[in-house]
Amino acid sequence: MCGLGSGVIKFNGLNYADWYKQIQFQLGVFDLDLAIVMDEMPPVINETSTADEKTLYEAWQRFNRLSLNLMRMTMAENVKPSMPKTENAKEFIRLIKEYSQSDITDKSIVGTLMSELTTKKFDWSQPIHDHVTGMANIAAKLKSMGMDVNESFLVHFIMNSLPPEFGQFQVNHNTIKDKWNIQEIKSW
Repeated sequence: MCGLGSGVIKFNGLNYADWYKQIQFQLGVFDLDLAIVMDEMPPVINETSTADEKTLYEAWQRFNRLSLNLMRMTMAENVKPSMPKTENAKEFIRLIKEYSQSDITDKSIVGTLMSELTTKKFDWSQPIHDHVTGMANIAAKLKSMGMDVNESFLVHFIMNSLPPEFGQFQVNHNTIKDKWNIQEIKSW
């Protein structure tokens, strides 16, 4: 059971359907899906509850807690603060679905993506091609959300993300009249 959650994609506000399918699968494989498949929570146990009712309630409580923990573990850091406060796994899923379809999600994600694009720095942990592609992908995500980042603006962001070792390229970029495009930068 140590792999529980390790294969589930992180919920980022835009990928509810894929995330939910993986959550359902993980919980089902480990037979922990009772709290999300039952129509409602079993009645709270009391002195007149039967042994079966007590067993069902205790199982539901455990599976509900584990389901919530798994779902919260698979939230991207930028969306965790916006996640609903509930202790019912089925309710949590419903609220996440509503959140993923709301304007709040778009605004939150656009803000996060803009921040990432404007502050991203090349750190030598990957090839320059991958760094440029990553920045272009952020711009594409923004475009899909109605925020168009034109290519010359993106090139400036990329040039500003480079360390001093790329100073000569930055000087060339600033002095040449022809505008560079993303493909030229990727070819470095």
